[in-house]
Amino acid sequence: MIKRSDILYLGLAAGVTGSLVGGLMLGIGMNLIVAGAPVGWLLLLPAAPAGAVPGLMLAKRLAKDLA
Repeated sequence: MIKRSDILYLGLAAGVTGSLVGGLMLGIGMNLIVAGAPVGWLLLLPAAPAGAVPGLMLAKRLAKDLA
């Protein structure tokens, strides 16, 4: 049975890790683009979807614990 604390932990952990991963990719990508390196777009464009990956992994782990 899922407890309220499990859902709260999942939301907080997914939010924090997603923000860190996406923000780091966004910051490094913007820095490279401003410096004139077009390779920065490879970090900038997938920053938001990549930020969701840690939350997805945490949710799958919680679902596996329930089954």
